[in-house]
Amino acid sequence: MQLRLAERRGAGEIPDVLILIEHPRTYTRGRRTKPEELPMGNAWYEERGIEIIDSDRGGLVTYHGPGQLVAYPIVDLAPLGGDVHEFVRGLERVMIGALGEHGVPAQAIEGWTGVWTEGSAPAPGLADAARKIGFIGLHVSRGITTHGLSINVDVDLAPFEWVVPCGITDAAMTSIALETGGPETVAAVGDTVARHFGTVFGRDPKATTAAELGLEAAPSMLKGER
Repeated sequence: MQLRLAERRGAGEIPDVLILIEHPRTYTRGRRTKPEELPMGNAWYEERGIEIIDSDRGGLVTYHGPGQLVAYPIVDLAPLGGDVHEFVRGLERVMIGALGEHGVPAQAIEGWTGVWTEGSAPAPGLADAARKIGFIGLHVSRGITTHGLSINVDVDLAPFEWVVPCGITDAAMTSIALETGGPETVAAVGDTVARHFGTVFGRDPKATTAAELGLEAAPSMLKGER
């Protein structure tokens, strides 16, 4: 799906698109993932209903599952200056803004990918260390982005403990629900993320349909960024 949309975006047939989706229990392995980051072995994970998928995105292994928002921006970087690193910084700002609206003060930490709760940079035994709540893994081909970001909304965090998530051994994972102690929905957070994406990147998000994008089947939430 992402590849088809990226091809159409590169041909100028569609505007920038932000796909908002919730995945079944899955580990995705980025291009730099090492076997030791899934220490239990593939069969062990599959016995627990977790599929393992290789991905062409950057980054290392991470977990996706029900209760986690995944957002895939299919974006032409040229109008944004073509700077991949600045686009990643923008995705961090999107997550920080959205998390703040949902009651979780968040930050980016120099030298650590993704978005974190307030606190010090992770270190062994550090009581006030920040916890990771937002993730980024991007792929860029011919100036068009695929893959993107994810935010733990109300997701089972145990599968993160069964791998070395994002290559990090000294940090805890968390979610909006865990931080706030209240219920939260992926749909509500998705709407907030779309709005902040529009603000950060100068877009006007409009809900669109699979047919308008030339897809036979699509996620439950799609935003066209015009």
